[in-house]
Amino acid sequence: MNEQTMRHLELVEGVVTRLAQNSFAYKGWSIALVAAIFALAAGQAQPAYLLVALVPTLAFWGLDGYYLRQETLFRKLYDGVRKAAPSELEKDPFSMDTSPYAEQVATWWGVCWSKTVAWLYGPMALIVLVVAILAFVLW
Repeated sequence: MNEQTMRHLELVEGVVTRLAQNSFAYKGWSIALVAAIFALAAGQAQPAYLLVALVPTLAFWGLDGYYLRQETLFRKLYDGVRKAAPSELEKDPFSMDTSPYAEQVATWWGVCWSKTVAWLYGPMALIVLVVAILAFVLW
């Protein structure tokens, strides 16, 4: 493997690392924001505030799905660069185009419903809805 290929792989690896960190941060932020909104709703005795917790839940669900899909695309790019012949890489050196791999990866919608994403945000959204309904009934 030549030096140019190694540098290209390092660039792609850096992108994959940043995307994974963003996805992890979104999970933490979503839990923190929902908990803060629940605390605010309880402190103000306003059950309507609980429905506001659906906004960050759904927004972070979509963003997390987007970043996980992008991470998968860049992992495919990494594998493609790793396996490519040096003559192929000379045509477009340091290309970060992931479009050739788009058909090999689940759609954004599919990623949003994957185990790693849906098992966090689905129950969170369900809990928000159940707590909001109970709060409207009981308060």
